[in-house]
Amino acid sequence: MSFDNSLSFKEKEADRPTILPPAVRRKIFLYLALLTLPLALSDPNGGVIGIPISFFLKNKLNLNAHELAYFHLLSAIPLYMSFVFGFIRDSWSPFEIRDRGYFMIFGAIGGALYAFFAFIPVSYLSLLVAVTLLTTASLFIGSSLNGLASTIGQQHAMSGQISAVLNTFGSLPIAASLLIGGHLSDALEHLNVDQAHRNLFLLGAGALVSVAFYGAWKPGFVFANIHEERSKSRPLDDVRRLVRHGPIYPALTIWLLWNFAPGSLTPLQYHLQNALHGEDFRWGEWNAIFTVSFIPAFMAYGVLCRRIALATLLRWGTVIAVPQFIPLLMVHSVMGALLAAIPMGLMGGIATAAYFDLIIRSCPRGLQGTTLMMSGALYFVASRFGDLLGAGIYDRFGGFGVCVIVITIVYALILPTLALVPKNLIDYADGEAPDG
Repeated sequence: MSFDNSLSFKEKEADRPTILPPAVRRKIFLYLALLTLPLALSDPNGGVIGIPISFFLKNKLNLNAHELAYFHLLSAIPLYMSFVFGFIRDSWSPFEIRDRGYFMIFGAIGGALYAFFAFIPVSYLSLLVAVTLLTTASLFIGSSLNGLASTIGQQHAMSGQISAVLNTFGSLPIAASLLIGGHLSDALEHLNVDQAHRNLFLLGAGALVSVAFYGAWKPGFVFANIHEERSKSRPLDDVRRLVRHGPIYPALTIWLLWNFAPGSLTPLQYHLQNALHGEDFRWGEWNAIFTVSFIPAFMAYGVLCRRIALATLLRWGTVIAVPQFIPLLMVHSVMGALLAAIPMGLMGGIATAAYFDLIIRSCPRGLQGTTLMMSGALYFVASRFGDLLGAGIYDRFGGFGVCVIVITIVYALILPTLALVPKNLIDYADGEAPDG
């Protein structure tokens, strides 16, 4: 297949980025950060809401492991189609106010859905329908957030700082959910089924309604600094433009390899519990520590990306990240594994932020939401199939060591893939205008 890279570069020549004052940039970062928090809180597939739902299905409805896995598989169908929501965002502007319209409409719809299902009798089917519909509403909001953030990043040469902010404030609620979600589930255990279900869903309703109110706000420091890029072409022409936009292919390939990681989920959980004799709650602790440990690296990236070209950050971030899982081969206790999670998170932070930065820079103009949501869909596909392969390797070879070797090989494949990234996309730092 031949790619047409010229469109992206012509667009950049015709639409040179402008550099915003530091005070304005900080306000924009705060605006985006505050928007990520209620979205993470209300996420029915994770977050503070999602984890209690899983425990609820297991403990209140007595689902076995296979039934619970099947529930997650079915309810996640919208996630595999995330790019569709991004394409709708790029093609349709509700009330002619673009992303704020999505925040208002789907924040209100999501809040109403949460409130409605809070008073529906609890069953497997009712929860499946609820989670699927709520996931759909959340994806519309998420596509708008990602599209807005990437548009700002491109138009003002601050994609690296945007990446640092979204990754940092996206990680905080995830880490909190791994700790708080379990405690919230324990608290709900003392209530009857209907009362526990109602309290949980009303919490989600409040979070999404706050998003709707957030959308009604139009801060000038954000929206006065964005110019319209919505395509006037037919949707089919936009699809062709996306397919022919060469820079997205290496960026998404790198993202796929980074998230494939065979053995990093189920096999690691079994390794902690079976080989290292850890209790169930240790798995949540390990993931919380691992997630939090990315944050200092994300924050460092926000500083480094303004001083160092993305090409250098990609190269050295990958070199540091390739042996990320090797520390687990050197520990022989649960406490050792918990401590190993700290350097492992630090090792992956620069790479994660750099890869997300690259995806933002690679977006075709006017199709940022589609591209960012494609990366989201790719994340779920890669992680689920990587987990399936890793489980097969773990069962066949009877140990986690082989999984670590395979993960390291997969990560190493990112290095030659970096050579496919267009040089004029990465040979400059944040705050610098690209040279054509």
